[in-house]
Amino acid sequence: MLKVAAAQTFVSADIAANGRGIRKLISSAAAQGVRLISFCEGTLSGYGKFQIMAQDDWQTYDWAAQDAELRAIAELCGKLRIFAVVGGAHRLSNGHPPHNSLYVLSERGALITRYDKRFLSNSELGGWYTPGTQPIIFEVDSYRFGCAICIESQFEEVFREYERLGVDGVLFSSYGIAPYFQIALRAHAGLNCIWIIAATPVQKAHKGPAGVIGPDGDWAARCAALPEPDFAMAMLDRNDAAYDIPLQKARPWRAKARQGDIYREKMVDDPRSRDRNEY
Repeated sequence: MLKVAAAQTFVSADIAANGRGIRKLISSAAAQGVRLISFCEGTLSGYGKFQIMAQDDWQTYDWAAQDAELRAIAELCGKLRIFAVVGGAHRLSNGHPPHNSLYVLSERGALITRYDKRFLSNSELGGWYTPGTQPIIFEVDSYRFGCAICIESQFEEVFREYERLGVDGVLFSSYGIAPYFQIALRAHAGLNCIWIIAATPVQKAHKGPAGVIGPDGDWAARCAALPEPDFAMAMLDRNDAAYDIPLQKARPWRAKARQGDIYREKMVDDPRSRDRNEY
C-alpha cells in the first residue's frame, strides 16, 4: 500500500514564498505518513505571464532563486523520507523558451527525473514555453507513476500511453481543474484503470479542488473548495477489494482485447464467421 497526497497550495510571483508553502505542506503530509505528494504546475516558479513577469520573455526571471528553493525542497524530502512532484519552469541552454515542467524529488533528497509538458496550449506555444518530447516513469515503493500537465487532460493518448507502460497512477498537475477537466480525468482513470492524483492551486480550488481519483473513475479523496492550503490523501492498494473489478478483471481483459487475438480466435472457431466472410 502507498499513501499519496494531492496538494492545493497558494501560487504567487514570489518564488521564496512559494517554496515556503511547498515545504510546509510536505512537512504536514510526511507527518501523516504520506510517501508521495504532488503539486500543481508552476507551484514554485509562479504560473503564466501575469505572475512571472510583465514582459513576454524570460530574461528577467530569477533562475537562481528557483534553483535555491528547489534544492531546499529536495533537502527536506531527504530529511522526511518523502517523494514530491513540484511544478516549475525549466531553463534551456539553447536560448529557447523554458519547459513547463514537473520536478520529481526522491526520499533521498535528489532529483530523479523531470517531466516536460508535451501538449501545449496555443498561447504557451507562442514563445512562452517549449514542448517536451517524451513520457516519464518513476517508482515509489513498487508503485509506478507517470505525469501529465493541464491541457494534456484533453489528450486521451497521454493516459493510454501510460497505461501501456504499466503505471499504477498518473500525477496530474494543473493551474485549475475546470469541470470539463474533471470529467476527462475521471474518464481516463476509469477507462485505463489507474489512479490519478490531481493537484491545483488555492486560487482555483472553487472550480475544482485537488483530489485523488480511483481506478474505478470515482473520487477517492478531495480537498475542501476553500481558499486555503490543503492536501487530499488516499491509500493506493492494488489488492483493495473495492477496486477488484477495475484492477484485477477489467484492466487485464482490456489489454487482451486491445491485442485482438481473442477475437480472431473466436472467428476461426465460429463456423458462422466463415459465412459472413464470404460477402
